[in-house]
Amino acid sequence: MQIALDETGLEVLDLRIDTAFSARKLHTRDIGVQMLGLQRLSKALLERPETILQELVNAAVDLCGAESAGISIERENGSDEEFYHWIATAGVYSGFMDAILPRYPSAYGVCLERGHPQHFTVKKKFFDILGVEAPPVLDGILLPWKTEETRGTIFVMAHDRAEAFDENDARLMTMLADFAAMGYKQQKMHARIIAQERNAAAAQMAHKLAHEINNPLQGMTNAAFLVSQGTPEDDSKTLGLQLAHDIDRLSGIVKEILAIPFDKA
Repeated sequence: MQIALDETGLEVLDLRIDTAFSARKLHTRDIGVQMLGLQRLSKALLERPETILQELVNAAVDLCGAESAGISIERENGSDEEFYHWIATAGVYSGFMDAILPRYPSAYGVCLERGHPQHFTVKKKFFDILGVEAPPVLDGILLPWKTEETRGTIFVMAHDRAEAFDENDARLMTMLADFAAMGYKQQKMHARIIAQERNAAAAQMAHKLAHEINNPLQGMTNAAFLVSQGTPEDDSKTLGLQLAHDIDRLSGIVKEILAIPFDKA
């Protein structure tokens, strides 16, 4: 069912039944740019976990040829007027970092309620309601994610193209949504570890974190394999092999974390 909110300027359609979207011709993406984006993401996981959410939205722009990308969360104890918080942004909308949006009207609420990827557009009328200046969204993909304590979304947007994204982009964003959940939880757990005085508790958190990494890690492995097998260019194959090497390193770290003993008492 389509939600066309004429009075708010929002239009949201479930991708599972959006036949017009699924019929779009697949775009030709720059494999080199995409692989470099995945490389930066894997290195952030290895070396700079505190930057993972920003690297996620940067990668989303590169992977999907988007003009903007972002990550939002539901604020804990948020009011109807201040409910959704943008915690990472990239591209044209990068200036909206830390923006707070109302519960309604919101494409995020529709996405979280449905629990599946959504196709959305945003007209000028929506920004007029919010009292902000921003270019409209002519094409966008919005995906839900959640941890035990928090629900959020990750999204990519185009501001000057009506058919900027396709089904391959939606599949890539599904992988990044897993990363968003893991990355957000990782940052929260890292803060708890810093505040935790007992080594045993810190080791237990690291153990749980390692399991959270495994699912998106498998997605990256599959992406690297498909790219390295599916394109004949030597440069692209080299990038695919390099990413596979980075993933192997990350996998080794996961195994080390899993091997950390901790006191269950």
